[in-house]
Amino acid sequence: MSTRSPVHDRLHDAAHSLRRAATTRTPVPAVRTTLGSADIRAAYDVQRHNIQRLVAAGDTIVGRKIGLTSAAVQQQLGVTEPDFGTLLGSMRVPNHSTVACTKLLQPKIEAEVAFEIAEPITRVPNDPEGLVPLIRCARPALEIVDSRIERWDIAIVDTIADNASSDDRDG
Repeated sequence: MSTRSPVHDRLHDAAHSLRRAATTRTPVPAVRTTLGSADIRAAYDVQRHNIQRLVAAGDTIVGRKIGLTSAAVQQQLGVTEPDFGTLLGSMRVPNHSTVACTKLLQPKIEAEVAFEIAEPITRVPNDPEGLVPLIRCARPALEIVDSRIERWDIAIVDTIADNASSDDRDG
C-alpha cells in the first residue's frame, strides 16, 4: 500500500513530465491538467522539486528571474500575473558564445535588463525605490526562454512549474 497522497502523486507526475521533456527535447501537454489550472502553490512546488534535483546533480543557483512582467506579454500568453524562477549556472552563455538549437525545444529570445545585486535581499521594501541601494549594476542581457509545454500552450500554472519557462539545456 502506497503512503503517497494524491497531491504528492500530482506533483510527482507534473515534475516528471517536465524533466522528461527537458531530457528528450520533446514538449509535453500542459501540466495544468495534472496540477489544476489555479494551483499556483503546487506549480511552485514542482518548480522547486526540479530545481533541487538539478542542484543535487551538480548545477548551481546563480540568480532569480521574474517573467511575464509586461501586460502585453501576459495578454499574449493568457496569464494575469508575473512568474518567478531560478537561474542556474548551466543557463549561462558566455559573451560571444553560441547555443546549439538542437539543445532547445521551442526557444524564443528576449531582451532584458539584468541586475547584479550587491548583497542578499533579506527584506522586501514597501517601495521599489528601496531596492536601488542593493543594486550593484544593471546590464543588458538576452534571455532564452524555452517552454517544455507543447505549442507554448501555457497558463500561469504551466509557466511557473516550468521554472518560468527558463531555458534548461542540461535537462
